[in-house]
Amino acid sequence: MKNSILKDHQSNKLIFLGVLLFLFGLIVGLVVPIFENPRMGVSSHIEGVLNGMLLVILGLIWHKINLSNRWLKITFWLAVYGTFANFIGILIAAIFNGGKMLGIMANGQEGAPWVEGVVGFSLISLSIAMLVVAIATLVGLGRTMHARE
Repeated sequence: MKNSILKDHQSNKLIFLGVLLFLFGLIVGLVVPIFENPRMGVSSHIEGVLNGMLLVILGLIWHKINLSNRWLKITFWLAVYGTFANFIGILIAAIFNGGKMLGIMANGQEGAPWVEGVVGFSLISLSIAMLVVAIATLVGLGRTMHARE
């Protein structure tokens, strides 16, 4: 697939998925009081809204990122994974009263081992994914900036 066609396609998907995640975050905000750990519910709400905005912003600047098709695909999927894993991992912690790894945000709560495993995996994997996204995006934007000088 030609680079500009791929960028247009991914840009549209990022914007759509960003608005969808934003909506999910708003919905979670409406039901925060029903969670086992409402404090984590607020965190999940904030993660959904902020990560949704991040995807929209990435979609809007996607055409300025100068990367190979391979790295565009890697960065795209890591951004989608990282943002949704952040929202869902924290949501699971809110629903099942987990969050041992989250310290003060979890208000000292600790869930069942499977909950802590899922939350822990999501936190570690999304952190790595989002670091790669940030670095790849900076490299791609830097290439665009230097190409225009």
